Amino acid sequence: MAIDADTKLIVSYLVGTRDAASAKEFIADCSSRVISRLQFTTDALRLYPDAVEEAFGSDIDYAQLQKIYGAPSDEEQRRYSPGRVIGADMKTVTGNPDPAYVSTSYIERENLSMRMMMRRYTRLTNAFSKKLENHANSVALYVMYYNFCRVHQTLRVTPAMQAGLSTSIWDLEHLLVMIPKPVVRVNLVDREILRRALA
Repeated sequence: MAIDADTKLIVSYLVGTRDAASAKEFIADCSSRVISRLQFTTDALRLYPDAVEEAFGSDIDYAQLQKIYGAPSDEEQRRYSPGRVIGADMKTVTGNPDPAYVSTSYIERENLSMRMMMRRYTRLTNAFSKKLENHANSVALYVMYYNFCRVHQTLRVTPAMQAGLSTSIWDLEHLLVMIPKPVVRVNLVDREILRRALA
């Protein structure tokens, strides 16, 4: 996910793997949704610099932030979470990013919100996503809800309102009307049933 620090709008998201093709697709989508030079911060995934250069060229102020973790204690080794953060290393990749605004805190907080609101991310439960298509659909629904329906606590409006994309808070009915109706492809329908229906 990519989030705008000022409006808290989720600008882009991608359900995929952490490979070069997904990184390029994700960053290209981000690039297509902005119209001016921006400051961009990612984690230290090595696939991002090439993807950012391909999508933005030199028209970006881009930094990577790598968190440094301490050695986990015996207690922490039994959990899924990594060890405690003991520092961070900032690396300028392109342009002239302002160090005061190099941060991954907003997207990390958004990831927490998503995990708390969508139980599909809860491992070792029966709510955990088992089918990729259903998972992708639930993420899409969450992003629309987050951007257009949910009032952000610090903004007191929705991120879409703060970004000027909406003038009101959407209710769930408004959101559900936006979901396209399913289309049944002819090749998936039993031809004999179709022939009888048309006779």
